[in-house]
Amino acid sequence: MNRRTLLRTTTALGAATLTAGGAAAHAGTATAATPGRKEPHKEPGRRTLRVHVVMFEGVEELDFTAPYEVFSASDYFTDRAVDVRYVSVDDVRTVTAAYGTRVRVDHRWAPEEADVLVVPGGGYARPADPGVHAEIRRGTLPRALAAASRPGLTVSVMLLSAAGLTRGRPCTTHHRARADLEQQGGVLKNARVVDDGDLVTAGGVTSGLDLALWLVRRELGPDAAIGLEEMLEYEARGTVWTAGKGRG
Repeated sequence: MNRRTLLRTTTALGAATLTAGGAAAHAGTATAATPGRKEPHKEPGRRTLRVHVVMFEGVEELDFTAPYEVFSASDYFTDRAVDVRYVSVDDVRTVTAAYGTRVRVDHRWAPEEADVLVVPGGGYARPADPGVHAEIRRGTLPRALAAASRPGLTVSVMLLSAAGLTRGRPCTTHHRARADLEQQGGVLKNARVVDDGDLVTAGGVTSGLDLALWLVRRELGPDAAIGLEEMLEYEARGTVWTAGKGRG
């Protein structure tokens, strides 16, 4: 496989992350099973990277499963422990995704305990169905995201736009939602992934893999991202737009 010297990277509709400084690691780290691979020794004293994937009715399957698997499997390629979990602003319950997949969400909304908050998208092209439009109308999740915003937190597109978090910020989203994002004050960039420091946004559905690989590279280093690409047999696509030096 031809591999660029610098990993190229990208993300998914509404997928983004929130990085927060933090407390001690949670129990119950989720990791993807890799047959025959031994878990690496974890460096004592290094804080666990805690990733929360936000779930809601109508969430797109690839939008949440791709980042979940990438972050979970990253634990095999770094000496830093990684904890990944699904969370919801509602009571602990089962969420029905866009194509009928049912997922049990066992963890409460606690962004102050997360280093990375991944906000998937879903159903933007179907306004009458459960998904992003329904969550915007309901208002609970946009309000929670607006309240969660703090230094070091990275967030996602349309729901975040409704929360006012993309106004005046470089960002991107699925091609069908770009005009709306720009109308709501986002500074649209023609890139698959846009990293503006505490706000990282991504393009269409398959870009969830690229978003997660970029964040793994950013948070855990290029060796972890390269190892994941080899395991997944996937090479990150596109150019990541970055706001500062040393990120792209």
